[in-house]
Amino acid sequence: MKRVLSYILYFLFSCACTALTSCYNHGQRTPDAWDLTQHQLDSISFSTTHHYTQNYNFVVTTASLPLSDNLPDMVFDSMYVVRGERIVVAEIQIVPTDSVDSVWVKVARDQITQGWIRESELLKGVSPDDPISQFIDLFSDTHLLIFLAFCAVVGGAYAMRWLMRRKAPIVHFNDIDSYYPTALCILVAMSATLYASIQMFGAESWRHFYYHPSLNPFALPLHLGIFVSSVWAIIIVALAAVDDVRHHLPTTEAVLYLAGLAAVCAVDYVVFSIFTLYYVGYVLLIAYVVFAVRRVIRATTTTQWR
Repeated sequence: MKRVLSYILYFLFSCACTALTSCYNHGQRTPDAWDLTQHQLDSISFSTTHHYTQNYNFVVTTASLPLSDNLPDMVFDSMYVVRGERIVVAEIQIVPTDSVDSVWVKVARDQITQGWIRESELLKGVSPDDPISQFIDLFSDTHLLIFLAFCAVVGGAYAMRWLMRRKAPIVHFNDIDSYYPTALCILVAMSATLYASIQMFGAESWRHFYYHPSLNPFALPLHLGIFVSSVWAIIIVALAAVDDVRHHLPTTEAVLYLAGLAAVCAVDYVVFSIFTLYYVGYVLLIAYVVFAVRRVIRATTTTQWR
């Protein structure tokens, strides 16, 4: 019996080795595969550090960007690209004599409208031509974040006060027999904390993700993959929470509950995004998770005893 078992194991091992070696494609051997020109090497080096290169597409987000006709003269005339127009990087040039910014970028809207601009001025007024990057821009705007913080705190406080006066169901305080709303709030808080942490400790990796975004968590570095996975989890749990609330409450109360849930999630996002930048968010996150879990356990236990 042992001999038969050893033969079987040897056979399976041989098949596995054969399959692995046969699946490996050595490809066509080309001795000049890495025989690149100096211009190509410079382009690869620039792309590694600046995260974009020639033929990269931008969308103008500022009112207008002036372009220079001729790089050596650096004279700006009446040529502009304006908000909403799409431009492409046509050429990149290093100008060592420029004390302001040595990197100059030639962009083109079409065959007629094209010219040079300093990289620092260009990047302030454009966004990558990708909806994910533009969504990141929207939620990374400091003024918008402060405005959302004010609206979320004030609106959330008034909404919760009004709901509690009516003794209406509300997450964390007068909760229903469901774990999904609490799970959604915790996910939003954790995602906001992770987002702020990446901004602080992985700025370059986040910048590369900003220029080359992906919704596939398995195609990203670990910390970015976890963040994208948490965003997908928020969407899935939010759908589950809406469906569960709809089954637990009448239509009017369900709408009020979901409005309160949205307010709590907005407050969570703003509070943990801001406070994590000052390292306070990590302590708040632990305290918030403990608080939320205790409240939902108490709510479900009370409902079951009823």
